[in-house]
Amino acid sequence: MGSKEIRSPETLPEKSPACVELQERKKLGAHFLESDERRFSAIGGAYVAGGTTPVNIKGKPIEDLSKTGGWVAAFFIFGNEMAERMAYFGLSVNMVAFMFYVMHRPFSSSANAVNNFLGISQASSVLGGFLADAYLGRYWTIAIFTTVYLLGLTGITIIASVSVFVPNQAECDQLSILLGSCDQPKPWQMFYLYTVLYITAFGAAGIRPCVSSFGADQFDEKSRDYKAHLDRFFNFFYLSVTIGAIVAFTMVVYIQMKHGWGSAFGSLAIAMGFSNAVFFLGTPLYRHRLPGGSPLTRVAQVLVAAFRKRNVSFSSSSLIGLYELPGRKSAIKGSAKIEHTDDFRCLDKAALQLKEDGPEPTPWRLCTVTQVEEVKILVKLLPIPACTIMLSVVLTEFLTLSVQQAYTLNTHMGHLKLPVTCMPVFPGLSIFLILALYYSTFAPLSRRITGHPQGASQLQRVGLGLAVSILSVAWAGVFERYRRNYAIKHGYEAIFLTAMHGLSAYWLLIQYCLIGIAEVFCIVGLLEFLYQEAPDAMRSVGSAYAAVAGGLGCFVASILNNIVKAITGNEAEGKHSWLSQNINTGRFDYLYFLLAVLSFINFCIFLFFAQRYKYRARNVIEEEVSKTNKSSGSA
Repeated sequence: MGSKEIRSPETLPEKSPACVELQERKKLGAHFLESDERRFSAIGGAYVAGGTTPVNIKGKPIEDLSKTGGWVAAFFIFGNEMAERMAYFGLSVNMVAFMFYVMHRPFSSSANAVNNFLGISQASSVLGGFLADAYLGRYWTIAIFTTVYLLGLTGITIIASVSVFVPNQAECDQLSILLGSCDQPKPWQMFYLYTVLYITAFGAAGIRPCVSSFGADQFDEKSRDYKAHLDRFFNFFYLSVTIGAIVAFTMVVYIQMKHGWGSAFGSLAIAMGFSNAVFFLGTPLYRHRLPGGSPLTRVAQVLVAAFRKRNVSFSSSSLIGLYELPGRKSAIKGSAKIEHTDDFRCLDKAALQLKEDGPEPTPWRLCTVTQVEEVKILVKLLPIPACTIMLSVVLTEFLTLSVQQAYTLNTHMGHLKLPVTCMPVFPGLSIFLILALYYSTFAPLSRRITGHPQGASQLQRVGLGLAVSILSVAWAGVFERYRRNYAIKHGYEAIFLTAMHGLSAYWLLIQYCLIGIAEVFCIVGLLEFLYQEAPDAMRSVGSAYAAVAGGLGCFVASILNNIVKAITGNEAEGKHSWLSQNINTGRFDYLYFLLAVLSFINFCIFLFFAQRYKYRARNVIEEEVSKTNKSSGSA
């Protein structure tokens, strides 16, 4: 560890365990107060330790902070996320149709392949977060992975533009596609498609966990308005995500219809290339945080050290005390010291300093209190993003199932016919509207009800989003039952790709708008919650929690679909599954109702953990030490 350990006096008068623990707390508190990098900002009605001094791209302290960071730097970063989301949603809505109509793959396998792409692009975000926090820093992680993303999009554009990469399209009409009689892709063609698709997914892995954290790093934690700036930043950040989605569901779809698949995917690559140029252009303005070394290694050290001392008692005669570095600096580069808490006391054994540890203990045997608290925080955070997996499942199902619903409905708006693939734009529009009205309507109204300065705490917003998602999927089930009965009653049962002129697709707007509201409150609240609650040197990993939860939701959706098909269908007996390719003989309504039940159970689990979660609060140590010093001075 390379520094003097905290030692207790060799002889102590007989005291009760409570007095000994209070004295140890005061002693630890004095070491935390020595740090000039420890500061506090209001969060969730409590206080939390700030981070460390920002540096420039060379790792040197910034002499004049007024010339860097702030909203100007943040807007350069917004552009990168907007393009990434545009590509993400552009692929999610178009790739299913491309694989079905061009690559001649069954709709179900096409949807599963895209779900896997979406899942990998999000679940692998933990890799990007790890590299950013451990070695590269957020800037260089974004720079590297956004270039990889661009290469993947370029490869997809080549597939859609050069005929040799796709099967023969001659004599292949819509009926032939449905019957599976079109020319099938060669194995190497599918291999190349999956390769570039997953390269694109891998590129997203380094962008998603870092962009929001890197943008939030641009604001000064010493500022009195820091919390307000941060709150608005995450709303604007998600607004940029929404704009990217809206462009993907409208302009990209329009380009595909007018100019073909190559132009559509090419527009995504051009947008990503332009955003990369803008991101690099803002380099002189950015504030950076030093990477703190491998977070996985630090977690492993705590677990190993705690296991080694599992049999040591907290009242052992060989106990010196809880270990923390004296002086201003934390043992972890890029992190302020974190006060000791009473949660997960079994992990505290990693910081128990014994006489036999010696003057230069190995971190695999003795860890600092700050390092132990890092692990505690990661464990405490885990249930919250885990409870948002179900929301991601619902979102994933809506992206595919609702498009199938829309194919059977009348998408005319007056004389204008809206393409089916444009239907997912409506959740984006509802998100855009809510974010635009958030500070003028929702925040003042909820502030009167809750008394919270931001209208609602992060966890309250996450919970509200989960509750609205239940309403969304329940309505989807009700409408799908009505749509199916209407199709059977009016003779459309067999012609499931024919639009029913008497039933408007705009009934889907109710479920779209509800899921949009759910996404705003849940995801924005979650991103802000993870950034503020995560340890200073693990904020990218903290943000990756949200992306991993989204990725797992995609995988869960695919697994759930496969289970439903296996249980509810039997081709040998002619029994259609709930997810039959003919939506009019399937039972999508049953699946929606199943999702509503699972979402309700998930919401109850979230309430259990949210009510027990304690925000990172300022410990009473500071006050106790201050009182002790005053009493000593007066004596």
